Amino acid sequence: MFVTCVEVDPVLELGRLMKKHRIIPDVVTCRPHIIIDVLYPCDTGVKPGCHLTPLSVRHEPIIRWLADPTKLHTLAMIDPDAPSRASPTKREWLHWLVGNIHGCDVALGQRLVGYIGSRPPAKTGRHRYVFLAFRQHCELDFDEPYIPSSSYEGRPCFSIKRFAKKYALGNPIAINFFFANWEDDDLY
Repeated sequence: MFVTCVEVDPVLELGRLMKKHRIIPDVVTCRPHIIIDVLYPCDTGVKPGCHLTPLSVRHEPIIRWLADPTKLHTLAMIDPDAPSRASPTKREWLHWLVGNIHGCDVALGQRLVGYIGSRPPAKTGRHRYVFLAFRQHCELDFDEPYIPSSSYEGRPCFSIKRFAKKYALGNPIAINFFFANWEDDDLY
């Protein structure tokens, strides 16, 4: 008996998962070719399509992706399932937005929207949380008002497609996503 091990291409697997979980077409129209590495405190990493608890993602993660250090980028984190996947009337909920990032050094980018971790409402099922990175053509002068981490204002009904079109960002170059469900607020 012969056993063959086939190594799975992680980018092709990402594309399969994006279609399976409807990231394509709900969030993007095509598969980016780079996976964003997302690492939360306590060594919680994001593998495409994994399930994480809201408690494990409550703090801003460390983000890395294969990026040209001479180029500028924009990073977003959204929930396309707000308030629920069955009825996404507030699609997309904006969790984080940083622009004018040199390479992938998010810490030195321009914070447009402060980070808020996943907190899906009770009885709304599994939510998808999507990280997207876009390459900018130049330094951008964003006219969106800053939204701090303490505010929910301006987050519902965001459209990453409209934002990308407004600033001529094109399609995202890198992506990752995870799932989370509601957890009792006493855990926060």
